Amino acid sequence: MRQASAERVTKETSVSATVDLDGAGVYDVATGIGFLDHMLEQLSRHSLIDLAVRAKGDLHIDFHHTTEDTGIVIGEAVSRALGDRAGIARYGAAIIPMDETCTRVSVDASNRPYLIWRVTFTKPKLGDMDTELFKEWFKAFAQNAGLTLHIENLYGENNHHIVESCFKGLARALRQAVEIDPRKAGAVPSTKGVLGGSLDEG
Repeated sequence: MRQASAERVTKETSVSATVDLDGAGVYDVATGIGFLDHMLEQLSRHSLIDLAVRAKGDLHIDFHHTTEDTGIVIGEAVSRALGDRAGIARYGAAIIPMDETCTRVSVDASNRPYLIWRVTFTKPKLGDMDTELFKEWFKAFAQNAGLTLHIENLYGENNHHIVESCFKGLARALRQAVEIDPRKAGAVPSTKGVLGGSLDEG
């Protein structure tokens, strides 16, 4: 059972998350930020990872702490659920069209965190949420899930579509990367025999 939970409690936020990597895309998300909830629901639905999230934060200040800490906690839960990552496909990629927008996402579940973010927005906010916070979420998630994550918006005009295509792209690429490959017979997908550590080939 590849399930795990994580929790983070600070003076700024209280966040808990539970994931099931072998789920059906069932979600129960409440962060206090409507747009973030919508994106996390998309992540769950399209990755088929069951996701439950509860977050309370200092939203009277801004959405930064809650957004970042949600990424941290969901990432930690995913990493714990992956365990030693034996038997996983490890790599995943997706190209997601959404009306006038197209975004490419590539994942290596290598336990070597890294984010390439080639996404720009034409507006500072989507609803009440600062668009600059989306990079913070993806950075926190990749760091704590142990993912090398490349996100490139190839083109697009509508900021909502751009963000949503990023989350859907992550979902589809992550779904591929964490799937169990029956041909690997439980082996760690690296010539080193372990994932993580240096950036040497493996």
